[in-house]
Amino acid sequence: MSAIDSLHGAVFDTDGVLTETATLHAMAWKAAFDDLLRALPDSVPAAARAPFDLATDYPRHVDGRSREDGVRAFLASRGLGDLDPSRIGRLALRKDRIYLALLRHLGVAPSPGAVDLLSALHGLGVPTAAVSASRHCAQVLAAAGLAERFDALVDGLEAARLGLAGKPDPALFVEAARRLGTAPARTMVVEDALVGVEAARRGGFSPVVGVDRGAGAGELLANGADLVVDGLTELPTLLGL
Repeated sequence: MSAIDSLHGAVFDTDGVLTETATLHAMAWKAAFDDLLRALPDSVPAAARAPFDLATDYPRHVDGRSREDGVRAFLASRGLGDLDPSRIGRLALRKDRIYLALLRHLGVAPSPGAVDLLSALHGLGVPTAAVSASRHCAQVLAAAGLAERFDALVDGLEAARLGLAGKPDPALFVEAARRLGTAPARTMVVEDALVGVEAARRGGFSPVVGVDRGAGAGELLANGADLVVDGLTELPTLLGL
């Protein structure tokens, strides 16, 4: 029996899994945070003022989180959690504006293998959902030509409307499975963020697939992934499609 025989549904993270937009998010976070860090007074320790690191700070503190949660997590990691709370909202808004500018300038395409994988799952009657902490998820999916390929969408707008907690809480994934009418234990989650993998594991989803976009296979496995792939092109063979 192949893995697909026990699969009743599939839930996909968007940025970094279905599309390459995680890179744009990372660039926007770095621009926004580095502006803040450069403006800090010399009385703040040099380590706290060091530039935002795409290889470590992004996957550990902001990837997969809502904008506000990402700001709080990163500032806390630098010992800056007591910064004026009003600056959290302003920094989150600045990041969003930078991201949208990059999105308009650079555009978005589906990740390699995304279209073929979704087509194969639908051909076998496996319903799919897209999940994202971003409020721009629907816009990104439409730009990538993927909007019509999902049976459900749970994004940052829906999370705010329903009062759903952000990752690593599993609420977004649980809501997606509810809309698909599938049990988490028979629903695959495909994620690239450490907090997303942790959320899927906490929600009882199976299998949990980590896509390594820089977080590291070891970190993804440690956070709860059942297996790690470099991209979606690997999944059809692993699932027996």
